[in-house]
Amino acid sequence: MVRVDAANGDAALIRVRDVHKKYVRGNEVVDVLQGLNLNVEKGDFIAFMGPSGSGKTTLLNLIGGLDAPTSGTIHVDGIELSALSGGQLAAWRAQHVGFVFQMYNLLAVLTAYQNVELPLLLTRLGKSERRRHVEAALSIVGLADRMRHFPGQLSGGQEQRVSIARAIVADPTFLLCDEPTGDLDRKNAHEIMGLLERLVQEHGKTVLMVTHDPLAAERAKTILHLEKGALVEAEHRS
Repeated sequence: MVRVDAANGDAALIRVRDVHKKYVRGNEVVDVLQGLNLNVEKGDFIAFMGPSGSGKTTLLNLIGGLDAPTSGTIHVDGIELSALSGGQLAAWRAQHVGFVFQMYNLLAVLTAYQNVELPLLLTRLGKSERRRHVEAALSIVGLADRMRHFPGQLSGGQEQRVSIARAIVADPTFLLCDEPTGDLDRKNAHEIMGLLERLVQEHGKTVLMVTHDPLAAERAKTILHLEKGALVEAEHRS
């Protein structure tokens, strides 16, 4: 099992230390994550692979502050997430985390522009500043000419590009991508993975991705395999 020495990695962007996550299902206690340790450096692109139920999405949720570990600690850029109140954690997520989901999670009644603008409505940015951020994000994903289109007028690949623009519009510290190509055909999946690569290489983003697709995983710098709540294998790519 891959174990990271808790004495090392103090400068890492994300530090996961001896994290357990347990759920109670009826009379059964399920230890989804079992003492997991992990360092993520700024600019990393990591793909998490493993069978269903191995803890991949649970790990993303913990790192993104959507859930809390049963025990252990998670630090992001020196901040221990468990030390934050509910309100502080929500504000922290809005500033530091961009989420990309398999099913896009776009609001059908809003245009691409309005969907991307949503996270900025929680900030103090004025309308003109929000416009600048939204237009920049849509330009990065190649959809500046589709900003007035509704999700129903876009292809699946374009919808996922809009969701990525929404994830990066507030310039978050890192992106969490849960099966970002899972609902796409091979051509669109290839384009989305190319976009994520460019976000890392050209814009300095840190990306953590859960995927079952080996072709998608091959685009990451590092592939980590989880099985029964533990890291069992790491593959570093050039």
